[in-house]
Formats: sequence, structure tokens, C-alpha cells
Amino acid sequence: MVATVAAVAVGAVALRDPSPVGHWKSRAGYEEFMAEYNRAWGTMPVPDETLDVRTGFGFVRVHRFDATTDSPAQDPLVLLPGRSSPSPIWAENMSSLRELADVYVLDLLGEPGMSVQEVPIEDNDDIAAWLAQTLDRLPEDQFTLVGLSIGGWTAVTTAARRPENVTRLVLIEPAHTFASIPWGTAVRAIPASVPWLPQSWRDSFSSYTAGGAPVEDEPVARMVETAMSGYSIRLPQPALIPEDDLRALPMPVLAILAGNSVMHDTRDAAYTAERTLRAGTVIVYPDASHAVGSEHADEVAEDIGRFLAERP
Repeated sequence: MVATVAAVAVGAVALRDPSPVGHWKSRAGYEEFMAEYNRAWGTMPVPDETLDVRTGFGFVRVHRFDATTDSPAQDPLVLLPGRSSPSPIWAENMSSLRELADVYVLDLLGEPGMSVQEVPIEDNDDIAAWLAQTLDRLPEDQFTLVGLSIGGWTAVTTAARRPENVTRLVLIEPAHTFASIPWGTAVRAIPASVPWLPQSWRDSFSSYTAGGAPVEDEPVARMVETAMSGYSIRLPQPALIPEDDLRALPMPVLAILAGNSVMHDTRDAAYTAERTLRAGTVIVYPDASHAVGSEHADEVAEDIGRFLAERP
């Protein structure tokens, strides 16, 4: 499955859209996305519960999936997807992750998906606030946040400011977290974010992030492409997480990195994680791309399972 292209936020500059909140640019774009979203959702298991959680910034769509084991981890997993990549991006991970714990999957607020932004999100404190409010309104008290790409950045941003409901972090190829995005990747992302350019340009970028994997007929990739072209994101530009924030994280952190990632220099990212995290575990998949979460779904789940068992 193609990786989320969640790492680069450049579309707002090109589009000059005056709206203060994320929105669909046209009815046709929304309908095209919904058709592809529903097709991609067909690869997901049936949720045991679906919630629209009210926050101070809008409604967050949350799906709950019960664990398939008789002895699940105490704290549910909360899966945070990447940029322009709503819940079905996790389809290939659901089976193995549900063998570990109950799983919540949500669509990031301000991103294309079923969550609906109503109020401007102006800074990182706002990002931490909406996610903390979402967690606070779920039945459990404590959670393990599992973030993919920009979802990893969102998890750290929240845990650094609002750690009260977060017991652990699992960061899968987190963008803007341990190392900056390479200039070449940022440049390649610009045409992918411009809706009037050919679809093939967005497909090319998605394939690039996934190590050259074909994406043209992949349901999740089609969903991501229509999300990129049809939705205007109005969120603060992500910046590299300060090392002081990483050092201050009070909870155990598992960082899963890809040796062939185009979203950061993996060696630099691993070094930063090992140097700054007070309770960190860093695992590098040497031959994987930014799509490591889906390329190695079962192995990643095994690593998460060991992390949950070893860390109090």
C-alpha cells in the first residue's frame, strides 16, 4: 500500500485560499473523494463503534475496533494518519494491531476525511488541544498514540503539551520530528499539491514516497490523490520538533524508521531519537521506504507488541 504523503504542507501557499478552515474546494471534488474513500474503506474491517467527538475546533470522526485477543494491552491504540490520508490508510495494519489491543482510528481535524473543522487551528497548542479533547471524551483514561508520518508529528506535538492521557508513543516514519524533510522531497511535493496539474504528477509523488511502488490502481492511493486535489488544508505549517521537547517527553517512545525514507535522512533521524528520548527505542528497517508501516505490517505490529510488553 502506498504511504501517506503526509509529510509536506505546501498546497496552501500555491492556492491562496482565504478560508480560515479546511474545506472542499468544490462539490465535484468532494463527491470524487467520497467515492474513492468508500472504495478504500472496503479494505477496512467493520468498526465496532463509530463516534463523532465534539471538540472546541470541530467534530472528530473516530472508529473503534475491539481487540481480537483475549488478553489485550491495557491501553487502547489510537492511530493517527498522515497528511491527506484518512482512516483507510491503516487497512493493512488493522488485523495485526487488533491482536495487540483495542484500536481507535481517527481522521485528523483539518485534513480531508470525515472529521469536520469548524474553527481555525492557528498553532501547535491548538493541534494539541483538539487531540487532547478527543482523547478526554473517549471512554478510557489512557492511550498509546500511534502516529504515521505527520500523524507522528501530531502525536509528539500533543504529548509535549498535553501528556495527561498519553502513556506511550509509537512513531512510524514521523515527519518533521527527528530530522527535517530533504529539500528535494519538498520541491517534488509542490506540483503534487496543485489540483489543476495532472493526476499523474500526484501519483508520481506518492510512488516516490513509497519506494517506487505502483499506485495507479491502488484504492488507498486513489483516495489520497483525490484528497490532495480536492481539499484545501488550512493548518499551521509543521516545523521540526525542538530537541528540548523530545527530551522532555515523559513517556516511553518507539520510533520506527525506514532506511530508504525520502522524508528525512534516516541516519540523522535515528541519531537524534537515540540522543534525545529519555525512554526511547529506535528500530530501523534498512530496506523499507516511507511506507514501512504497510510494507512490513506484521513485523511492525510485532515490534509494537514487544514495546508494549517491555515498557511499563
